[in-house]
Amino acid sequence: MTNTGRKKMDWARQYMPVLGAIRERFEAERPLEGVKIGMALHVEAKTAVLVETLAAGGAEVHITGCNPLSTQDDVAEALNDVAGVHCYAKRACAVDEYYAAIDRVLDARPTVTIDDGMDLIHRLHTERRDLLDGIVGGCEETTTGIHRLRSMAADGKLAFPVIAVNDTPMKRFFDNVHGTGESALSSIMITTNTLIGGKAFVVAGYGYCGRGLARMAHGLGARVIVTEIDSRRALEAHMDGYSVMPMTDAAREGDIFVTTTGNTSILTGEHFPRMKDGVILSNAGHFNVEIDIPWLEEHAESKETRDGIDTYVINGRRINVLAEGRLVNLATPKGMGHPIEVMDLSFALQALCTEYIHTNGASLNGGVYEVPEAIDTTVAAIKLQSLGISIDTLTEDQCTYMNSWDIGT
Repeated sequence: MTNTGRKKMDWARQYMPVLGAIRERFEAERPLEGVKIGMALHVEAKTAVLVETLAAGGAEVHITGCNPLSTQDDVAEALNDVAGVHCYAKRACAVDEYYAAIDRVLDARPTVTIDDGMDLIHRLHTERRDLLDGIVGGCEETTTGIHRLRSMAADGKLAFPVIAVNDTPMKRFFDNVHGTGESALSSIMITTNTLIGGKAFVVAGYGYCGRGLARMAHGLGARVIVTEIDSRRALEAHMDGYSVMPMTDAAREGDIFVTTTGNTSILTGEHFPRMKDGVILSNAGHFNVEIDIPWLEEHAESKETRDGIDTYVINGRRINVLAEGRLVNLATPKGMGHPIEVMDLSFALQALCTEYIHTNGASLNGGVYEVPEAIDTTVAAIKLQSLGISIDTLTEDQCTYMNSWDIGT
């Protein structure tokens, strides 16, 4: 077995007590016996612990990457030594190789899918429709994927049920806020070796990921600027103490930019010529469409300054783009993704939702479904137990009061 990959997996596993507790039950009960799972996720150590947990439950797992630059090759190789697991991911693969690997996952004829960005589901509904009848259901990890899936469902095009793992409190409050906030900043700092304190730090989008980034950057002494399209979120950012302005204005002020929208064309040719010399641009959304790299390649001179940084020169001013505009916390050379403890919670949700969709998917229509509240609270309870934290419970009188309408105040 690959030594470095296995070491990474073992290191991660010791900080993932929630997934560990689920694995113990899965090993005893084998709830996924005979299930084929097709996965497109970031193939790194924490994902590998999830894969091993599913395999321990009896599943046959076929996995590839969901981003050409987020795979750790030593972990991918180590996964292929795990019984019941087949990994096709490769770092820095070309676009045709990326989709060929997705097709290899689908060639296994999975009955359950687990996506990060819904590339598997998109492929099933476009190029591989002959396999749709064999799919019981799926799970989706990201905001971007859920947006696309809800659009499909609204058009009546989503052929099977999918659990919106991203949309539950245990995912948003911890993975999106703390995970993205800490890991994106860590990758920016380790890749550039520049200071955050005192910089004008522009966060595009004030969803859960944007809130986490803004909070972490502010904690390091940055002057945070938020750009938004939603008036309520913009007002929230203002009330949280940040400057709010359109991107056309922020482009002139920012020293460091991070996009977190999951949408396209956030930083474009309208903004680049306005930016300061030495500005740093990065993406913590999902796909590499938030920063208009094709525009820069066409209109600017370019060179690789150091690992993970491409510098584009416009009118003598340098614009530094991290990780080719891909996920900065995973696609930079030393990017490790979200902290282990955060992904313990998110992947515990994935494991339990996979069990749920395998058991209940056949009785559900095509569409997007919320994570059952019992799963969300179970993950929280296991985590609290692992931390040695106890909480209160409602008394009988309190339950009666909360569930009655005829008791006066």
